Amino acid sequence: MRIFELAREQAVIASVEAVIGWDQETYLPPAAATYRAAQLSWLSAKAHELATSSQWQCALEAAEAADTGAEVTRHANLREMRRAFDRATKLPVALVAREATACSLAKHAWAEARERADFASFAPHLSGLLDIAREKAERWGYPDEPYDALLDGYERRTSTAAVAALFDSLRPELRRIAACAVEVSAGHAPTLPPGPYPIGAQRRLNAQIAADLGFDFQAGRIDTTTHPFCTTLGPRDVRLTTRYDEADFTSSLFGVLHEAGHGMYEQGLPQADFGLPSGSAVSLGIHESQSRLWENHVGRSRAFWLRWYPAAQQCFPQLAGFPLENFLRFLWRAAFSPVRVEADEATYDLHILLRFGIERQLLNGSLAVADIPAAWNDAFRDLFGFTPADDRQGCLQDIHWAMGGLGYFPTYSLGNINAAQLHAAACRDPLVAAATAQADYGPLLAWLRRSVHAHGATLDPADLIAQATGSPPSPTDYLAHLQARYV
Repeated sequence: MRIFELAREQAVIASVEAVIGWDQETYLPPAAATYRAAQLSWLSAKAHELATSSQWQCALEAAEAADTGAEVTRHANLREMRRAFDRATKLPVALVAREATACSLAKHAWAEARERADFASFAPHLSGLLDIAREKAERWGYPDEPYDALLDGYERRTSTAAVAALFDSLRPELRRIAACAVEVSAGHAPTLPPGPYPIGAQRRLNAQIAADLGFDFQAGRIDTTTHPFCTTLGPRDVRLTTRYDEADFTSSLFGVLHEAGHGMYEQGLPQADFGLPSGSAVSLGIHESQSRLWENHVGRSRAFWLRWYPAAQQCFPQLAGFPLENFLRFLWRAAFSPVRVEADEATYDLHILLRFGIERQLLNGSLAVADIPAAWNDAFRDLFGFTPADDRQGCLQDIHWAMGGLGYFPTYSLGNINAAQLHAAACRDPLVAAATAQADYGPLLAWLRRSVHAHGATLDPADLIAQATGSPPSPTDYLAHLQARYV
């Protein structure tokens, strides 16, 4: 089918763009940043030109005319390709190229600004990206507010109002659980034995655990970067990154567990359909469900550490006199951290509520870029009871705005909710439950492969959760999980 051939051709261009984007975040020398921006801009424009071309339109219309709906996957592919085409054709090539250039330069500026805790030096880049985001939202159209248009690109067929209503309903309970968990931990959580925890030993342990869980190192690797991420460079090429802290080996380990969850999802998608919706992740809320499931429901469980703590003690001799029970209490401690990626489960979603509110204000024009640090600190003080020490720990902590990722952040909490519901459903399978209790995660991964990964993007996120678990998406399992573990 011609439209599928064109989609695979576009996937080649996008994968080349992903390769040099990954290199930009890992090994690119600083002086090369400007030319790399030009390379990424050119590739983005070429991919967009193809996906909005007359030949693409003609091929899509011909395929739709011949489609009877009898072949379910083909019908779903055409439906989602139509949706993507209609959305893409509303953006001119010049805007797409401008955004790629702006993001590439903004990432470099963000890294430097974060290092110096200097929001003012990043602000002009964010202002430019915000203008682009608003223009995209206006071109796409939206039912209620500009944020709708951006959110739909990450979590299709949802709305800002629906997310806001969910977050408003969860806010009191999340704040209660967080306050209780922090109070329980205060004065009782042990301190990890002092480092150093050598980076080489961390790398070896991280890789050993990721491989045991099911991440395929013949089709992926782990590298080092400022902000951990996972990216797919091809159907058999998934890259994870993490960052290291010689004072705490769990920082990099849980970063790897999180990114390996993303990576195993990408490795579990139908490889023959790479470039088609059926070979693509359905949404970031589902993607985050995979990372948070492996990071928290698996990686912070007693069964997991009954198996892996002896290996950690061999890697890090200072743990020899630190009993497993103390280590688990260290892992399950709760404290109000200024940094999202270092936050415990009990307080994590408060960070998402904060960012969601800030982003909505930016998009609707009620908050100016220059006022972000003050607004951030005020909102943070309201949720957490203190103010971050500086912009590095405050509004500059995440790379997402430099990536042009406005509208992205709600998917983290949606991912937490989905993760708990999927994990609870998987463990209703006696085989999965028995194996998981022995820290054998092969059956769990196989269940996720069948129930989530194999469908690609052929089902809407809510339908995927309902089909996999037997119930529509609901925060019930997530709140029960937080209550049981932390309160």
